[in-house]
Amino acid sequence: MPMMTDFLLASVHHLLVYALIAMLVAESVLLRGTVDRITLQRLAGVDLGYGLCAMALIVAGIARVVFGVKGYDFYLHNPWFHAKLGAFVLVGLLSILPTVRFLRWRKALAANPAHLPDATEVAKLRGIVRFELILIAAIFVFAAAMARHGGL
Repeated sequence: MPMMTDFLLASVHHLLVYALIAMLVAESVLLRGTVDRITLQRLAGVDLGYGLCAMALIVAGIARVVFGVKGYDFYLHNPWFHAKLGAFVLVGLLSILPTVRFLRWRKALAANPAHLPDATEVAKLRGIVRFELILIAAIFVFAAAMARHGGL
């Protein structure tokens, strides 16, 4: 039974990672052009999904550490796990700014239907989202190193 639990936890964990990436890519694409009312509604929806997915990913990750076959010690004594976790925390911290901006834009748009976010600010957020995607690529590298004890 532990092998089946480990398999299910790993599967959920990986699917959530890919869902998270899909949502970041969607945000990046939506931030390419003018952010009007419809685009802002889409951004807000995708960002909500991104946040929920990130929380579910944390739960799945903790479950893998606690209930997975590799065991608690494997993770806590693996420097690549700490690098992976640190990169994930950084992605989470970086995602705060776009979320706050999307909420502010929605409020401004509700007050003034003609409001459009500044193009410079949109470009800045697009850069942040793309940097988050780069960090997720690093997380994949750290995960591979973690699983293989740094290639040793």
